[in-house]
Amino acid sequence: MQMHPLERELEEFLARLVPSIDAGWEGATPDEVAELEALAGRPLPPFYYWFLARMGRYMGALNFASVDFSPARIKACYQEEIEEPSPRYLLIGYENDPVVPMHTWYDLDSPLRGDALVLSRSIGDPLTQLEFETFREMLAWKAMRNFKVEVLPVRCEGSFKSDGDDVRALLDRAVESLGFDQPVPTGSFCGIFDRADAAMTCSVAPRTTPEQVLFFDLAGNDIGTLRRILGVIGKELEVEVEAWHR
Repeated sequence: MQMHPLERELEEFLARLVPSIDAGWEGATPDEVAELEALAGRPLPPFYYWFLARMGRYMGALNFASVDFSPARIKACYQEEIEEPSPRYLLIGYENDPVVPMHTWYDLDSPLRGDALVLSRSIGDPLTQLEFETFREMLAWKAMRNFKVEVLPVRCEGSFKSDGDDVRALLDRAVESLGFDQPVPTGSFCGIFDRADAAMTCSVAPRTTPEQVLFFDLAGNDIGTLRRILGVIGKELEVEVEAWHR
């Protein structure tokens, strides 16, 4: 399968986080992909084709605790629970927790960067909760949190704010000066930042205009490193730390 450069960057990033991570993946069959295309009633987002081919049946270490992204579960849900399929929203992740059954959907009318907007909602509920601009960003953000941010010895969480300016643009300027890489390109509402001794994720629900706040999780080898990072970011943005974890 020929990969788009964005998919290659994601796969290389995942392999750096967890060497040989792809050994635990199992891709969907062409017939399963065709069945999902039929449910969508249109071509699927390009990234979703890559996801299905590489790990559609089983995601290995990337597996979500209570969400099933397999074509078999998606197909079963359409057959057993979804009475009136939406031409706009395609179910891609089934939430197995019956207490809060907020399933994961694509908004096929909102394509972006070779992918599409991701949201949460219950079956039959018109109310939606926007999650990420793309499924690619959602997977990369979760992987960084699971395999580096929550593994490093010290972590803090909070928010970055700006008065009237695009908070993400100001954050990018600060983290670049700090030597962070951005291994997976993202939009204004999500950020994935990495360097040898620290890592950070940030996100906020997508909007139609640039956001003036981002919620972050920053982790590193020691508290001094994190304070120095926050000090530099604080020259560009208002920094509020809500909690420290050691």
